[in-house]
Amino acid sequence: MKSINRRSFIQKTSLATAAMSVLGASSCQEETTANPAQGAYLGGFAAPKLETIRAAFIGVGHRGKGHIRNFSRLTQTEVVAISDLYQDNVDKAAAIVQEEQPQNNNPIALYAGEDTLWKKMLEEVRPDVVFISTNWANHAPMAIAAMEAGAHAFVEVPLALTTDELWAIVNTAEKTQKHCMMMENVNYSRDELLFLNLCRQGLLGDLLHAEAAYIHELRWQMEEQERGTGSWRTYHYANRNGNLYPTHGLGPVAQYMNLARGEDTFDTLVSFSTPALGRKAYAQKNYPEDHKWNQLNYKGGDLNTSIIKTQLGRTVMVQWDETSPRPYSRLNLIQGTLGTLAGFPTRVALEGGVLGITKDHHSWVQGEAMAAVYEKYDHPLYKRLNSQAKGSGHGGMDGIMMYRIVECLQQGQPLDQNLYEGCFWSAVSPLSEASVASGGQPQQFPDFTRGQWKNTAPLAIIS
Repeated sequence: MKSINRRSFIQKTSLATAAMSVLGASSCQEETTANPAQGAYLGGFAAPKLETIRAAFIGVGHRGKGHIRNFSRLTQTEVVAISDLYQDNVDKAAAIVQEEQPQNNNPIALYAGEDTLWKKMLEEVRPDVVFISTNWANHAPMAIAAMEAGAHAFVEVPLALTTDELWAIVNTAEKTQKHCMMMENVNYSRDELLFLNLCRQGLLGDLLHAEAAYIHELRWQMEEQERGTGSWRTYHYANRNGNLYPTHGLGPVAQYMNLARGEDTFDTLVSFSTPALGRKAYAQKNYPEDHKWNQLNYKGGDLNTSIIKTQLGRTVMVQWDETSPRPYSRLNLIQGTLGTLAGFPTRVALEGGVLGITKDHHSWVQGEAMAAVYEKYDHPLYKRLNSQAKGSGHGGMDGIMMYRIVECLQQGQPLDQNLYEGCFWSAVSPLSEASVASGGQPQQFPDFTRGQWKNTAPLAIIS
C-alpha cells in the first residue's frame, strides 16, 4: 500500500477499529475439538419475547439508514441509540426516526466522532438488539461486544472475515444465549422465496446441484475515496484473492438444499481465481499515475469460481465478480432429479412440463408465462408482506427481512436464518482464499454446529 497513510486510512474508514489488521488473514483448519461448546446449541433457538424492541444502530451510512427506516416503520419498536464516525450520518439517521415515529418523544442517544464510541454506547444504553452496518473488518468484534453487553446482534454481510472470528462469534453466542444473525436480505427476494417453496413441495425431486453468484460491476465505488464503501473495500480487492462476497448467492441455495439443517451440510471447497487485471486497468484509465489507487498491487482475481462439495456429494458452484463489465446476476440455479429452477432471467423447467404451459423439460417457462407460476407457487410470506415492503429497498426484500426479524423477536420464534448458517456462508471467503493460495487444494469446512446440524429442522414454509 505505497504512499498511503495507514493511520489516516483507518480513521476515515467507517467505524474501522480493526480495518486492516485482518485483511488477507485466513485460519481455515480449526478442529471442532479446539472449540468446545460453551453453552447450549442455538440451531432452533427462540429467545424470550420482546414486546417492545429497543434497538441501537452502529454504522448509519447508506445501508444503515435503510435499516433504521425499515425498523422504525414497525410497531412496538424504539431506536434508543445511533453511532457512526460522522456527525452528518448520525443526524440524518435521527431525522429518519423522527419522520417515521413522530409520536415517539423518547430521546435517542447519539454518538459520533470517535471510532470507539460504539463501545461506550453499548455500556451506557444497554439495548435489546444491535444492528451493525459497518465495514467488514468490524462485523465480528462489534457483534461479539454487542452479545457480551446483553444484546442480540444483527450483522450485515459477511458475518466475519476469518474462521477464527466465526468461531469466536459462535462461542460468544452460545455462552450468552443471544441471537447473532447475518442479515442476508436476498433470502427474502420474491424469486428466492418462490424457489424455496417449489423445492419444499418436492417439485424438483431430489436436489443435486446449485449455482450461486454475486456478479455486480462496482468499479464506480472507487470514486468513494475518503468515506463510503469504496474507501475501504478497494483495499480488500487489492490485498485478498478469493471469493470476498459469497453470501447473496449462496444463502438462498443453501436453504433450498437444507445445508446445515438436518439433511446435509458443507464438507469441502476448492477455488480458483482469474488473473487480476480489471481493477488495475480501471485505475490506470481513470486516475492520475500518482493517485493512491495506482499505488496498489492488485492481487485479487477479477472473477473467482469456487465449488462446494456437501457431505451427501451434492455440488454448489459459487462465483464472485465485482469488476468485469457484465450484467448483474446471482445465477440462483437449483437442479434436481425432476427439474431445474434458474434465475436471471427467472425460469422453470420440470419433467412432464409446468402447469400445462410446457409439455416437457426441454422448454423453459419464462417471461410473461411465469405469471401462472407466481400465482400458484408464490411463497405465503411474500404474499403477506409484499405490499407493505414496497419501497423498503432491493425490491422489497429489505423490508420483509426487517419485518421478520422484529416479528420473530416479539413473538419469541426462531429466526429464519440461524447463527450457524451465517458462519457457513461467510466461511467461503477465507476458505476460498486458502484454496486459491494453495493452487486449488480442497479446504475443509469447520463444523460450526459441532455435529448438531443433524438435529436442526429445515426452514419451514412460513405463512
